[in-house]
Amino acid sequence: MMPQVLSSAIAQLFWWTVPFLLVLGVVVIVHELGHFLAARALGVTVETFSVGFGPEIAGFRDRSGTRWRLAWIPLGGYVKFKGDESVASMPSAEDLDKLTPAERQGNFHTSALWRRTLIVLAGPFSNFVLSLVIFTGMVLATGIIYQQAEILCVEPGTPAAQAGLKAGDKILSVGGAPVRSFEDFSSYVVLNARSPIDIAVERDGKVVDLRATPELTEGECIGRLGVLGTTNSKNARVESAGLFEAAGEGFRRTWRIVEGPFQFFGQLFRGNACASSLGGPVKIAEVSKTFATQGFINLIPLIAFISVSVGLFNLFPIPVLDGGHLLFYGAEAILGRPLSQRAQEAGFQFGFVLLLMLMVFVTWNNVAELTRGKPPVSKVVSVCHR
Repeated sequence: MMPQVLSSAIAQLFWWTVPFLLVLGVVVIVHELGHFLAARALGVTVETFSVGFGPEIAGFRDRSGTRWRLAWIPLGGYVKFKGDESVASMPSAEDLDKLTPAERQGNFHTSALWRRTLIVLAGPFSNFVLSLVIFTGMVLATGIIYQQAEILCVEPGTPAAQAGLKAGDKILSVGGAPVRSFEDFSSYVVLNARSPIDIAVERDGKVVDLRATPELTEGECIGRLGVLGTTNSKNARVESAGLFEAAGEGFRRTWRIVEGPFQFFGQLFRGNACASSLGGPVKIAEVSKTFATQGFINLIPLIAFISVSVGLFNLFPIPVLDGGHLLFYGAEAILGRPLSQRAQEAGFQFGFVLLLMLMVFVTWNNVAELTRGKPPVSKVVSVCHR
């Protein structure tokens, strides 16, 4: 009995940790490589390249003097430039004035403002490029797959039924935007709970214009109309794509991920979404586990999604994040001088506390969701498969 329990525990540990470390590791490495390569190209010395935080597990020093290290806490990483000393990564003006010409050589903080700005931007930019490359490669390998936007079933009494949607309707547009696949339609509905949306469908050879208001589900906290789309692979249309077409589709998919958070926060402020939907490391680990159990190759599009999310999150104007540095650089450009070391340190301390509170909040929500178990499967599925 004990060997079986031990074996099960090891298997659970594997599926909860390995996919998570693989997904987050790739995203972090690409992000920090962006900073690293930009710094090298612009003449700034990189002293440390760390994957993870805390004590070092293993590392080495390259010929340029950069220490490459793997640390114990796998929730991010960092690049340490020459001159990074204080909490705010910003020495005082007095300290900068005392630097010798040799000490100024390769120092991040004595570099021109435009150089520092490009180095900071290079991290998030690399995350967007990774997503674009992944999606472009997927389209080149498989073609562009369109799952026909046809309604298979409408649940009685739901917003879809009240709006007049019927099984067999082919969705042409939603919210004024053309629909190429059922995924386009469902993605729009999910992010527009309690908001009336215009839907154009083809029915018996005629175009019918309808308006429906998705309800906000209690368990999943997303918009829901009460329809099920066809998932039969025979109804899917596959279009081959060359490099330019694939890159265009890759950009479209990447941009759709970028738009998602803005649409979500817009709905959240209007009371049409739930803050509990925000995901942190626990959510990433759970989703990575789910994808990996169906085959590790399924982690590739997940890496693209997480990469865009991390890149976008890092651009938020919160001190500690890349966006916080850019905020200070903007102030420096306007004032003609950097903010004082005290002001920057206060900003970074505030940003750290804010980030810590956000992390605790999303982790608490994600853990609570796991302990509650998954919400029951939508009634639409049971009705449509009777």
